[in-house]
Amino acid sequence: MKLPVKMTINGQTYSHEVEPRLLLVHYIREVVGLTGTHIGCDTSQCGACTILMNGQAVKACTLFTVQADGAEFTTIEGMAKDGDLHPIQQGFWEKHGLQCGFCTPGMILAAYQILERYPNPTEEQIRHQLEGNLCRCTGYHNIVKAIQWAAEHMQGAAAKK
Repeated sequence: MKLPVKMTINGQTYSHEVEPRLLLVHYIREVVGLTGTHIGCDTSQCGACTILMNGQAVKACTLFTVQADGAEFTTIEGMAKDGDLHPIQQGFWEKHGLQCGFCTPGMILAAYQILERYPNPTEEQIRHQLEGNLCRCTGYHNIVKAIQWAAEHMQGAAAKK
């Protein structure tokens, strides 16, 4: 038995019939074809599958696709606009906030929510908010610096408006 779902991902509407047990991360990767959302652990421990659901950071391995019916999502593919990196993506580039890159999409989307909550976060706030996202390569130092860089540049852009 398949159930109909309809959702918006990165501004595009998708409608499919899916198995009730299909995890959202598999729907995004295998049905929709957006492979930037990574599968790390399937147990919500690592955060590699973090996306934005109706503006809130969620782990796509914790939701069935049918639970996401009617929702709006942003994945890593939806962060850049018109070929320009989002300031958070640019911060990861500028401050070398990645090494292997596996955790990076989830880190960037978690950082988006951090900066929504704390436009000028302290190092402690960033580290606390990232506790649900694991990186095995960087030691987090440059990830924190990247998020701080993005916060400064996002505030500067907001001040110019």
